[in-house]
Amino acid sequence: MNVNLYGCQGKWVMVDLGLTFSDPGYPGVELILPDLTFIEEHRDDLLGIVLTHGHEDHIGAIPYLAADLGVPLYATKFTAGLIRGKLDEEGITDQVKLIIVPEEESFALGPFGFTYVPLAHSIPEGNAVLIETPFGNIFHTGDWKIDEKPQLGTPSTAEELRAIGDKGVLALVCDSTNVFNPEASGSEDDVRKGLDEVIAGCTGRVLVTTFASNAARLQTLGQVAIDTNRQLCVAGRSLDRIIRVAKASGYLLDLPPTIDVDAAMRLPPRDVLFIATGGQGEARAALSRIAFDSHPIKLGKGDTVVFSSKQIPGNELAIGRIQNALAAKHIDMVTEKQAFVHVSGHPGRPELAAMYEWIRPEIILPVHGELRHMAEQARFAAEQGVPKGIVQTNGTLLRLAPDGPKVLGHERVGRLVLDGDVILPADGTTMNERRRISQYGTIAVTVALDRKGKLIGEPAIQIQGIPVEEDRADFLTDARDAAAEAAQDGPRDEAKLRDTIRLAVRRKANHWTGKKPIVDVAIIRA
Repeated sequence: MNVNLYGCQGKWVMVDLGLTFSDPGYPGVELILPDLTFIEEHRDDLLGIVLTHGHEDHIGAIPYLAADLGVPLYATKFTAGLIRGKLDEEGITDQVKLIIVPEEESFALGPFGFTYVPLAHSIPEGNAVLIETPFGNIFHTGDWKIDEKPQLGTPSTAEELRAIGDKGVLALVCDSTNVFNPEASGSEDDVRKGLDEVIAGCTGRVLVTTFASNAARLQTLGQVAIDTNRQLCVAGRSLDRIIRVAKASGYLLDLPPTIDVDAAMRLPPRDVLFIATGGQGEARAALSRIAFDSHPIKLGKGDTVVFSSKQIPGNELAIGRIQNALAAKHIDMVTEKQAFVHVSGHPGRPELAAMYEWIRPEIILPVHGELRHMAEQARFAAEQGVPKGIVQTNGTLLRLAPDGPKVLGHERVGRLVLDGDVILPADGTTMNERRRISQYGTIAVTVALDRKGKLIGEPAIQIQGIPVEEDRADFLTDARDAAAEAAQDGPRDEAKLRDTIRLAVRRKANHWTGKKPIVDVAIIRA
């Protein structure tokens, strides 16, 4: 969920505006957005939003937040194509100005100068941004790696990066994701060889799951389909969208023709290669639906699923659920632990050391990773001779120059949730209520009183998520009795009476279950 703000001479620019995906801590929610309160309060001084590349954690929040900021977006052609699709889906294309910047060209925003610097990554047009200011230059890497044989695009050479360092770089703002990896990440070309070897040995249908946005892997899989004499079938709207935008931007033009699912299922199993999303266990993605028999693609004994992606921490249970379902069908599985079927898009230690040597920054500012990754990169950079370093946390306001780096303070940051069509605070009333309901269950109590405050009939009790099961009828009887007693003997003030009934029913539920559910009380006056 990357959002970076750079301020100079009273003006601000934003680099990237991404989202992240939900977890069980946000029941009913799929997408998490950044809280932009700080820059919203300085909206008049924000000059623009510069996007490094098209991954969701860098552009995903744009359709929900960019229109309110009211500033232009700057992106290269492929990234702009993905953004345009998102704006179209939300019906706000006319509300957001999107400016396409050719790679390696420069533009200015107030006191800032920007130049896109192509770097290898797992998506076309991964770019670093060279930010020039009167106080020094910033080299903001975005996501990157070194790939001597990239499948898509032409990254900057060592000589070109060294020339940037020759101009002087105040701070290197650098990807920390793979800092604990002692080896270089490796080349996409090597993945092709590994996939060729694995798939050539398969006699049944083969499905490869990868990130939809990993267009470099799609290019690789197209070549693998040719190498292994299989016809290619792509399953998933997100994959279709990436392929469409990539081709419109001049990429994937030699991807072999694809066939639809019905045609693929009629082919002999040995003749088809499927590409599908869902390798991180996403419940609505193609692989999950295939695993649980709710998709037109049918796999069984003798077929193979190749997980051509890294397991993201936190997704282990979701991935395991799908892999167990596939195992129950006697489907073979291959992951990066069994064969060379994936390569990371982020730099290992040798690549980081090379970047330090080329750029020669005065300051290392690690980003993109958990705190332990950023702290380790700061330590590693110091070991490699970078003079200064500082580790930030979300909301840290740093001064890089003059006399930097120095922490000036901490500004408000946080998370918003996209709940249906509504954006809410991640820790606001709605989400806190939903968490409590999911943990404790709910009881609704309705009590009817006459004009003198006397109980009319029995209280009505409805329960959801209360762990009583076979004892449900007995529990409801006890709860009704508790509500009736509290209503008959309670205070005449309605608010106090409602609270008395609520506490009486909750005590009864706690006696039965050991839990304290949410109890809502309605009083009807006849």
